[in-house]
Amino acid sequence: MSRPLPIIHGITEHNDSPYRMERLDLEFSNGERRRYERLHGRGHGAVAVVPMLDAETVLLVREYAAGVHRYELGLVKGRIDAGESPIEAANRELMEEAGYGARDIRVLRSITLAPVYMSHQTHLVLARDLYPQRLPGDEPEELEVIPWKLEDLGELILREDFSEGRTIASLFIAREWLKQHADR
Repeated sequence: MSRPLPIIHGITEHNDSPYRMERLDLEFSNGERRRYERLHGRGHGAVAVVPMLDAETVLLVREYAAGVHRYELGLVKGRIDAGESPIEAANRELMEEAGYGARDIRVLRSITLAPVYMSHQTHLVLARDLYPQRLPGDEPEELEVIPWKLEDLGELILREDFSEGRTIASLFIAREWLKQHADR
């Protein structure tokens, strides 16, 4: 069933760094009115990189996660700088965080964190044909790089130190894309 989008009667902005919060005065097709809040990130978006060491092995990084105060396994991720494409940002972040560049990089799709109240999108990028290359990054310590077989994804998602939703979704999406495009 397709419904018309709610009518926005007004938007009030509140600048709360690093996000801009908007309050929306909405009217739904059934006449109900509600106030919703949504967050807009500042900047140019983000990338999550699935770096394939070979056809079966992804490179994960272990880094400190302040939100849960522990070290987490995850993908190379980062902001897209002004003037960068998602592909350029992915290759830069890969060099900074994992010490590799990639000759074959492609954006598979964009994913959202919480689309009900956030506009933030992350570009999921597959990186293959890796070569050693390190750039200085903004991390306070060098990140541990851990190779992981995609066939062992079931074991990985049950680990306590592997909980970030974008990373979990990205690995499943990349695994399926690789299965469907094995000849590329």
